[in-house]
Amino acid sequence: MSRKYKFHNRSGVYFMSFATVNWIDICIRQQYFNCLVNSIEYCRLKKGMLLYAYCLMPIHIHFIFQSLNDDPSGLIRDFKGYTSKELIKTIINNPQESKKEWILELLNKAGDSKSNVSNYQLWQHHNKPIELWTAKVIKQKIDYIHYNPVKSGFVVNPIDWKYSSARNYVDDHSILKIDDIGFIG
Repeated sequence: MSRKYKFHNRSGVYFMSFATVNWIDICIRQQYFNCLVNSIEYCRLKKGMLLYAYCLMPIHIHFIFQSLNDDPSGLIRDFKGYTSKELIKTIINNPQESKKEWILELLNKAGDSKSNVSNYQLWQHHNKPIELWTAKVIKQKIDYIHYNPVKSGFVVNPIDWKYSSARNYVDDHSILKIDDIGFIG
């Protein structure tokens, strides 16, 4: 892995994205988004995650976050491990999931190709964290995150995407609460 994609400052603020294996559009049902939201809430309450911006998309996630426990790598590892197990369990137990066999076959095939995965692999292994140093860069990354559903053609206005902190920035905290990163010029 490239040196520039590691958590060098354990107390730093990071932008990161991670995607499902083979870019499978898994998060297309309310209950799958609920798994992600519940996991984020748990990480905020019990794992020391400060969450400043987010966007949950069908095939990937964007975060701007910080670890209060100075363990951003462990935090993301635990989040990905837990959400992987929970999402796969939810897919398996969903009688309405029309793509169940196809999804599980792809996840199983991805897991078989990795020595450190025992069964299914949901998330790609790389995270590519980027430490954010200035208010200007933080603002650029927040805009990037919030406009991701617009660029993907899902919505016209960033605040219309239900699973984005763009809503928080207009005082709608109905999905997830976020932490105040301070003034961003």
